[in-house]
Amino acid sequence: MNKTFIILEAGHNGNGNMRLNKLLIEEAKNVGADAVKFQLYNTDKIKKAWQSRYMELKMAELTREDLIELKKHADKIGIELFASAFDPERVQWLEAIGVLRHKLASRSVFDKELILAMEKTGKPIIVSLGAWKNKDLPKIKNAQFLYCVSEYPAYITSDMFPTRFDKYGGFSDHTQNMYWAREAIKRGAKIIEKHFTLNKELPGHDQKGSCEPFEAKDFIQFVRQNERGIKF
Repeated sequence: MNKTFIILEAGHNGNGNMRLNKLLIEEAKNVGADAVKFQLYNTDKIKKAWQSRYMELKMAELTREDLIELKKHADKIGIELFASAFDPERVQWLEAIGVLRHKLASRSVFDKELILAMEKTGKPIIVSLGAWKNKDLPKIKNAQFLYCVSEYPAYITSDMFPTRFDKYGGFSDHTQNMYWAREAIKRGAKIIEKHFTLNKELPGHDQKGSCEPFEAKDFIQFVRQNERGIKF
């Protein structure tokens, strides 16, 4: 079986509440995802205190101790955990806990220092290309590239979506439903990253473009049936 790798992106949807973050991990496992992913950043390096979303990101920011605790929880219940690191220091946090791969967020695709830090690990790097406008793909070692529209929630039309997932290995999905994720599977995507929440009505910028557990479960069942040759 040619298995599709399904990542549920918890990101900062836990809003800094470790119980919510652990519930996101548990629900990702329950619905059948292959991995759950978070975001690691220093808010003061990516936002000014007066800018929009500063307080939201600051509240949700994970410490190194938080990351260790979440990784132990994921290991305990049997689901892979990794993260988008926004700086080389946080790449080293991830290396210290033994992640299997790294994620380069769309906003970091031009950050040469960060890319080099990830490349030096020798591990696979999943790269979202929401900010990449060049025709050719970035030259990043051990990389798998995801088609992405960097809006939250994202609005996608048929004329902008890839007809086949041959240039891209997969799709990072911020839309409000699962339609385009299903289309990506039908068109050959082998990696799906979907933003994930316990409830879209929770506060936070990413909640509306995320899927809830019942949506994720239904989608993952569709993917596994597709792998067995059951087409819809």
